[in-house]
Amino acid sequence: MKERVFITLTNGFKDKLFRLAKRLLVSNEEAEDATQEVLLKLWKNKKKIEEYKNVEAFAMTMTKNYCYDKLKAKETGNLKIVHSNYKDERPSLQRQVEAKDSLDWVGKIMNDLPEQQRMIIQLRDIEQYDNAEIADMLGLNETAVRVALSRGRKKIREELLKKHNYGVV
Repeated sequence: MKERVFITLTNGFKDKLFRLAKRLLVSNEEAEDATQEVLLKLWKNKKKIEEYKNVEAFAMTMTKNYCYDKLKAKETGNLKIVHSNYKDERPSLQRQVEAKDSLDWVGKIMNDLPEQQRMIIQLRDIEQYDNAEIADMLGLNETAVRVALSRGRKKIREELLKKHNYGVV
């Protein structure tokens, strides 16, 4: 595989790799390092790339595993998963404050979700993968992905409703 072909192939999904790494590692620098490391591994094994049905899914799985290894190597007590991919169209200051508050609460609620539900919500709702692709990436069946996604969304919805209705979560 030529360098130009490799770059064309990976340009389609390298931003997704970065977003997933950032979601897991929080730090921009660590996410950039993780993305670069995964792309480097893909380049080193470029002869085997054609054997994979879905290179993007394989790269996402590599990124997930790399990030988990990084988190295991560190003391994870000071690392948190934070959602920062949301962009508001700035309709009014009040709406901006409300949206930011809701987003902060979603991030806090997501931190309390089991790791598998967090990952599935990230891949489905933020990265826009379908359930079959997520099942392949995480080594689960589609039913388990649907159930975890449903439970995670339900928990987020319930906790947000509590916050908005009672003012306290």
